[in-house]
Amino acid sequence: MTSTETREQINKEFSGIKYILTSGMRSRLLLAIYDGPKNLDDLRNVLKKPSATILHGLKELENNNLIKKVNKQYELTSNGYLITVNMVKLVENWYAVNKSKAFWNNHDLSDIPDDVLKNVYLLKDAEYIHSTTSDLSNAFNSYLKLISKAKTLKIILPIYSEKHLKHLVKLLDENKLENLELTIDREILNSMKSNADLKKSLVENEKVKIKITKQKVRLFLTISEEFMSLTLFFKDGHYDDSQILIAKDENALTWAFGLINHY
Repeated sequence: MTSTETREQINKEFSGIKYILTSGMRSRLLLAIYDGPKNLDDLRNVLKKPSATILHGLKELENNNLIKKVNKQYELTSNGYLITVNMVKLVENWYAVNKSKAFWNNHDLSDIPDDVLKNVYLLKDAEYIHSTTSDLSNAFNSYLKLISKAKTLKIILPIYSEKHLKHLVKLLDENKLENLELTIDREILNSMKSNADLKKSLVENEKVKIKITKQKVRLFLTISEEFMSLTLFFKDGHYDDSQILIAKDENALTWAFGLINHY
């Protein structure tokens, strides 16, 4: 199937999605039953709606093969389960984006692949930190505080920044950082080699592994065993160190590893 045919098929299926999402009752019924099979009394207690309203919604979902009734219990069909799982994912994506909307809206996302972006719901517990006029280094200092406690770091470094690199060297020299993996482009590597201190401390350091990307990457991603952080570029191409997304949960780390593995 060509991409054009795929888009046409998706447009046809949109009416089915609209059927679910434009009805609060149908959506809430699917979500209620997604938690486990329920009888009418259970649904009435959860939804706080009269039986007639609930039964009408149940009948519509049954007619569309999204739920079925088994021994007075309503449960999702396989189709209903798949639809509801993705509906939950859509809601969580919406929540994750809206929670940090300033971060996502202000930056260039073109170097985050679609397969990773569509799972942005995994960042729903991430913290958005930004610098202020009274504290211009708030985001950067938050980043330094995080990496100072890490034993291992994997970093996609899109800029040659001695400010960042010298902090990494300090952590290596103090034996706080045991392993460092840097993903950089050839230009940054050459700049590091031309600096005698960085060449010795990073390029020639056995605790440092350097991977080279074929193209410039417009995102700054850091992953440790306990956290991930992300900073991006403005849409005009300039790097922004004033806004950072930080997360420490397993879901966020899964998202971050998906992104770093892409590169």
